[in-house]
Amino acid sequence: MFDADDCTLSLDSLFFERPTVHKKPLPLEGSQWQLDAPPPLTHIPATQDMQQEAESLSALYFTQKPKTFQPSSGSEVLRPVSEIVKFRSIFSEFPFFNFVQSKALDDVLYTNKNFVACAPTGSGKTVLFELAIIRLLMETQEPWRDVKAVYAPIKALCSQCYDSWTKKFGPLGLTCKELTGDTEIDDLFEIHDSHIILTTPEKWDSMTRKWKDNSLLQLVRLFLIDEVHVVKDATRGATLEVVVSRMKAVNSYRTSQSPEAGVTMRLVAVSATIPNICDIADWLSNGSEPASYLSMDESHRPVKLRKVVLGFPCSGTQTEFKFDLSLNYKMANIIQTYSDQKPTLVFCSTRKGAQQSAAVLAKDARFIMSFEHKQLMKYANSILDSKLRLMMLGVGYHHAGVDLSDRKLVEKAFTLGDLPVLTTRTLAMGVNLPAHLVVIKSTMQYVAGSCEEYSEADILQMIGRAGRPQFDTSATAVIMTKVHTREKYMKLMNGIEIIESLHSHLVEHLNAEIVLQTISDVNMALDWIRSTFLYIRALKNPSHYLCLKNLNSLSAIDLITMDEDINIKPTAGRLMARYCVAFETMQLFSRVTGTETLPDLVDLVSKSKEFKDVQLRVNEKKPLNTLNRDKNRATIFPLEGKIKTSEMKVNLIQAQLSSISIQDFGLTQETAKIFRIGMRISKLSEFLTQQSKTGFCAALNSLILAKCFRAKLWENSPFVSKQMEKILTLSTAMVNAGLTSFSKIEQTNPRELELILNRHPPFGSQIRESVVHLPKYDINLEQLPRYSSATAEIVVKVTLQNQTQLLSRRTAPDHHYVSLIIGNSENHVVILHKLDSLLLKSGSWTKKIDVPKTSKGNEISVNLISSEY
Repeated sequence: MFDADDCTLSLDSLFFERPTVHKKPLPLEGSQWQLDAPPPLTHIPATQDMQQEAESLSALYFTQKPKTFQPSSGSEVLRPVSEIVKFRSIFSEFPFFNFVQSKALDDVLYTNKNFVACAPTGSGKTVLFELAIIRLLMETQEPWRDVKAVYAPIKALCSQCYDSWTKKFGPLGLTCKELTGDTEIDDLFEIHDSHIILTTPEKWDSMTRKWKDNSLLQLVRLFLIDEVHVVKDATRGATLEVVVSRMKAVNSYRTSQSPEAGVTMRLVAVSATIPNICDIADWLSNGSEPASYLSMDESHRPVKLRKVVLGFPCSGTQTEFKFDLSLNYKMANIIQTYSDQKPTLVFCSTRKGAQQSAAVLAKDARFIMSFEHKQLMKYANSILDSKLRLMMLGVGYHHAGVDLSDRKLVEKAFTLGDLPVLTTRTLAMGVNLPAHLVVIKSTMQYVAGSCEEYSEADILQMIGRAGRPQFDTSATAVIMTKVHTREKYMKLMNGIEIIESLHSHLVEHLNAEIVLQTISDVNMALDWIRSTFLYIRALKNPSHYLCLKNLNSLSAIDLITMDEDINIKPTAGRLMARYCVAFETMQLFSRVTGTETLPDLVDLVSKSKEFKDVQLRVNEKKPLNTLNRDKNRATIFPLEGKIKTSEMKVNLIQAQLSSISIQDFGLTQETAKIFRIGMRISKLSEFLTQQSKTGFCAALNSLILAKCFRAKLWENSPFVSKQMEKILTLSTAMVNAGLTSFSKIEQTNPRELELILNRHPPFGSQIRESVVHLPKYDINLEQLPRYSSATAEIVVKVTLQNQTQLLSRRTAPDHHYVSLIIGNSENHVVILHKLDSLLLKSGSWTKKIDVPKTSKGNEISVNLISSEY
């Protein structure tokens, strides 16, 4: 290659400057477009070799004769996909970029500027991300070792884009990796080797807190932000804001450390229509200039969207539930008026609401688009849920509580156009089931047992489902709300509401940056604040923002320390950041008195901020009350009275710990989610055991509870065999045979185990071998003679009884450890010590401890607790 300094044309121009295209108005007849041919490549004043190399490089990425076309108005010039040669296959579905894509093409593909596109939902903004990835590929030599792009949308879009991009970029040698809350821990090691990482802002926030020295962050060269207007969302906005700000901080650090490398991170964002996109562009600046931006209004939506907001009267005595119910009987006329006999999607606020709406609509056969829908009968005959067989009448419903196979069948029927009307609770955020008509039935939803309005992001996603580009030239979205909120939703639909920063969660993220060492003093804290969207908006709208005392809040409960020189260091805040725990939850745990029992701690976990989105549904009360009164309640801590709050619902995760069967399908699904969150929060046992004020009782029970969450069993559960691989559902047979402890299983003949479990050899031998290779411990305490009456000297010895066997094979995972905790009669912790690999190597561990004698008695309590079993 040649030195750029020897050439009068920049490398940027050499590689990426698009040849000039003559543009003139052309007559438009039908669907035929007249094409213009451009002049040859501009001459480069350089040597003949340089000229040949430039032409060959240009030919590699672009056609010799890129073409454009334009309608007769002369105002809308569309760019051809043939402009890109090597990566033409990425856009094989269409010959020309649409108007929004064409307008953005120069900024996205021919520069490295940070970029924001503001355009209506459904205008093909995902293509802009694909163009940004292509730009990165053009700058990088194969085999693409330096390519690392991160795409951070909502979870449903994540899965959808993963499938699409795997097919598009896979043949080019790029590896895509999906990283969401469902990703197994083992998969995370593959992230470093992936080129395109598709993740949610929440998961990326969690991941970038954990990676040592931010090694993963520093490899990222392209960060793609979908639906950037979500920054205003009440639940997700703060996380998106802080993740983007962190990526900006990492980029600044990387640039300052290695300015000669010239490697920077590019930010590309897209958004629904918002009025203050210039603020987003200021926020996404590269340090020296704001991001370029493109703002397109609704007139450029490929499928023209008619927006209707209908206000219905609601008396002061009418509950939200009754108002929602009354709308069911108004929907038939709305669908008749606006659907044009084409597919209709109705969004409902609850699962039960979706079913009720479908039942009401199914009574009217007018929704069958024609009498040729014999296919519906075939679908109905394949449905498992008998209530869902109303599909044969042309109406179906869909939510997370519906059996997966039924859900897939309903989605297929609706996608193919065989099902005229679908009511749903779960498609709002990104599942790709577009319809000609979208109806949002009520703008209120139930969250944590109370009613609140949908977020703007939810509303925009729902109306974004309106319009099927391959079938429609127009679509309609109808919002059904109350009379007094109609004006508000008219403003929202027209995109005239300013996007502000959501700063209420700033304290959690400030703590995370201190733990990450992005912030180590107050001046750095101020620099970080300046990188946030909060800062951009606070300058323009200071009255909207309050004075935040987050540093003092963190310091007040010992999550950080601040010395006289205003230096900041993390303490227990490390745990808060590592486990992504809300500040309010940390405050809750900081108020522990030290005498808490196991039921007290279960109750504390159930009150955590992380469960605020859990809803108590009307149809769940009966099965939950049944669980609370279960005949096996000896293994459960029953709650007083009837189940009437979402907090009580979360508390009944005890049922799973007790191995009590949960019959309700939807409840079973949600229990798994509650358990995942509960497992994370229970790890705050580390926080409790680090606090000097925490008593022995609370510390001991917090360790037990954390272990129970990992094992999904109570400490004294007879279902211990559930913890073994290959057993799980067979554990009931083991309990019925009296095999309720590991020692009993070990003493049982393998052939007898096979008879009990109805399995063939060598199944029994494998089970017994797994138990044999679990660690077995022995504790010995000896009080030494001492003349002092104030203290006693104790020698504690922990021995690993089967060390030799474990050196050859281990059933327990490598991260397994045991906690030795000793307490005295006054509820003080005498010693707390973790024993892990050191014990495995030496076979035993010994320690002398001084135990103060107390007025309440001279007994001590000694416990050795496994982290996993």
